[in-house]
This record gives sequence, structure tokens and C-alpha cells, in this order.
Amino acid sequence: MRPNNNGSSPGLPVFPDFRPLDLADRKVIQDFLWAYQPETSELTFTNLFIWQAGCGYEWSLDRDWLLVVGHSPEVGAFALPPVGPAPRREVCARVLTWLAEEKKAASPGVERADRRLADELAGGSNFVAEPVRNHFDYVYRTEDLIHLAGGKYHAKRNHINTVTRNYSCRYEDLTARHLPACRELAAAWCRLKRCDDDLNLRGEWSAVEAALNHLEALVLQGGVILVNEKVEAFSLGELLNRETAVVHVEKANPEIPGLYALINQQFCERAFAGVPFINREQDLGEPGLRTAKLSYHPHRLVEKFRITGTPYLIPKT
Repeated sequence: MRPNNNGSSPGLPVFPDFRPLDLADRKVIQDFLWAYQPETSELTFTNLFIWQAGCGYEWSLDRDWLLVVGHSPEVGAFALPPVGPAPRREVCARVLTWLAEEKKAASPGVERADRRLADELAGGSNFVAEPVRNHFDYVYRTEDLIHLAGGKYHAKRNHINTVTRNYSCRYEDLTARHLPACRELAAAWCRLKRCDDDLNLRGEWSAVEAALNHLEALVLQGGVILVNEKVEAFSLGELLNRETAVVHVEKANPEIPGLYALINQQFCERAFAGVPFINREQDLGEPGLRTAKLSYHPHRLVEKFRITGTPYLIPKT
């Protein structure tokens, strides 16, 4: 049912009006995202929802496109790529103009844009797309993460053998009864990493908490590793597109060597063995995280771009 000229149903925000994400919006937003079949890890309702506290995400509909805007200390007000059919040159111009006029953004941009949008906007003078390496997603063959075959995964197999030899370990699907222990583990991890002193880690803790608090409503799959009958690692993920799962959260007790390797391998095998690829998100330029992600030998990196330009004004109707 499309009862108005802007292509949206009653009660939904219509551009230029935006509203914060709510769990009640999940179906509408996820339907847009799934139809697009994204490759970038940001474009799931879960990712948008759990990072809303830190990014201030709001959404709107503009004809056939889903628009999401947010704010970060690094770039100020920004838009995520409009989700919907090509061409998107005009809708990008509209949202960048809105950011400049309404949010007073000095250099309005589309952040975390995929190659698809960058290619659409190429060849004109209005937009510039610059790759942002710190945001590139790491995508792996699922069978590689499950089997860890060959010499290049020798160290990973050793890590898993060490933890399973020294501890009594068991994998279980994450259910409601595990949630208190998962929250306790995440809080302990945060204390150890001094999250209160790091803005990025505080935001990550908030996202993990949101995911655990709304596990069922977000339709997430999860797994835990019990060590001596205590939850010492957990992971959360879902399908990103028909061929790729995305792992949103992975936490383990860092004082138990090999536990990260074990939860990674077990979660992929138990939850996503039927999916060819696993997206394990970006490294944000953190050297240790980049080294860890590269050590699993990604099949490919998913490029992301910052798109800026001189937005032309769209006449108001």
C-alpha cells in the first residue's frame, strides 16, 4: 500500500522528517536492507540499532529509498548510503543538502558507502568518493574458518588444541539462560580493558549490552563456550545477505589463551556452516585488531568510501 506521493505508508517518517530507530521499526527497515543485499556490515537493522546510542542514528523514507543519518565526533553529522534502487545521485544530493542546511555540517558526507554507490556516482563533478581503509570489512570463506586447514592456519589449530587440552570446554547455542553470564563476562572484559577511559570502547560496550538486552527481538544467533561450566566466551551474528553471515559481537576471557580462536571456529561451524562467507566487520585502524583479522587470511576486503561533494539544492515541493 503506497497511499502518498512519497511512497511510504502512514505513520512512517517521510523525508525531510527523521526519527530515532525503534525495535518496532525493524521489519520496515530490515525489508529495505534485505532487498538491497548489502555487503557492508553496517547495513543490518541490528548494527544500526545497537550502535544508535553512540551514533545517534535516525531514519526516514524518501520515495523508494531508506535514509539513515547519524553523528560522530570524527566527522560530525553524516549520512549512511541511501538504500534502494539506482540511480541514487539525486537522493544523495538531497540528503547532503539537508545535512548542510539542517545539521549545519561543514563538510557533509556519506560514510561507509559501498563500491556499488561509489560506482554509481563516478563520472560526474558533484561527488568525490575516497576509500577509507580503516572501515573495510574482512570477509572469509566459512570453510576456512571452520576447518583451519593447511600450514597458514597451523597457529590457530595450536591455539584451539591448547585451550581444549588444558580446560573442559563445551559449546552451546546462546539462549536466555546464558544472558546474565554473558553480561558479566562483557563487563569484566570492559573493566580489564578500561573502557571508561576510551570513548570507542565505551561505545562498543553499549552496543554489546544492547545486543544482549534485545537478543530475541533482533533475531540474532548466538553461541557460548563454557569452560568448567562457566560462560567464558560468546558470539552473536546473523545473515547479512544470502551468501554471507556477519559476526557483530565476539567476546572471550582474555586470560584463557586460545579461547577467541575456539569461539570463532565453533560459532562458524554451528551457526553458519551453510553460508559460503563470513563478514567479521572492520578493524577501525587498531593495529592489534588488524593483525588478528589478517591472521585469519581473509578471502577479500569489502571497500568502503566517504563520499563528499557540493550538493546542489533540490527545489522544495
